[in-house]
Amino acid sequence: MQLIVLGSGAGGPFQGRNYTAHLLKSGSETFLIDCGEGTQHQLYHYRVKYDGVAQIFISHLHGDHVYGLMGLITSFCLKRRTDPLTIYGPAGLRELVETISRISGVWYPYELSVVEVDTTVHAKVFESKHNEVWSIPLHHRTLCTGWLFKEKPRPDNILPEKIEEYQIPFSAIPAIKSGGDYTLPNGTIVPHGELTVPAKAPRSYAFCSDTAPSEEVARCVAGVSLLYHEATFTNEHHEEAAYSGHSTAEQAADIARQAGAEKLLLGHISSRYRDTEQHLLEAKAVFERVGMVTEGGEYEV
Repeated sequence: MQLIVLGSGAGGPFQGRNYTAHLLKSGSETFLIDCGEGTQHQLYHYRVKYDGVAQIFISHLHGDHVYGLMGLITSFCLKRRTDPLTIYGPAGLRELVETISRISGVWYPYELSVVEVDTTVHAKVFESKHNEVWSIPLHHRTLCTGWLFKEKPRPDNILPEKIEEYQIPFSAIPAIKSGGDYTLPNGTIVPHGELTVPAKAPRSYAFCSDTAPSEEVARCVAGVSLLYHEATFTNEHHEEAAYSGHSTAEQAADIARQAGAEKLLLGHISSRYRDTEQHLLEAKAVFERVGMVTEGGEYEV
């Protein structure tokens, strides 16, 4: 999995931070997560390949997370896209897309589907051969859901030198990779463990923005490889965080600690902060394995 952060700001495209949008690549699949105003500019600016995006996941309908969506999906029309596109998000998303499309007179040359999810439950909303996506109930001023992306376990890798040594036919390889032994023509059984090495452990990525701190989030993302959690404010402004349904950096770090996350990324920073040094100081006091996202930053999950 590889994450590309296209925007990390809150409250405006200020202090060099753009509105929220993440691009996640997992194997052959590419997912767009949120699509704030200016997302297309960021995609072009960082020369990110995104034509392969077949699913877009929107956390909520506040403008800084969704106002770039219509521009993007109508640009697909100009590019003569024919591949289907599915957009997932909270109730109201279908009305938003249909209303703007109708008023703007947009005709889509590709199949466009909008799936509205229940933001109050942790449930699987998408599944492919290699990946799953789950909703994460978030607690904000409007219907809001996070997204948990999980690789499926993959079969063991067969060793090329063993294929040559035992002259293993191609037809026998799937069964061996799935855990089977191999029987030689003379009846000798070569054990699975001699023929293979374990595949890499499945990775996972959780996107949690915008939300007040929630133990429910920690339970939903338990053991996650990489947790992105909003950290709009520092402790100095904790009252404003509570009032607006956001988190401080320290609260985000505590969610990572409760979840047993491997790594934490902080973002969605209020425009009042010129730098994020204080955010990191407060977060590291609770959870050491933490970093701050950067515009255009690429992260291995």
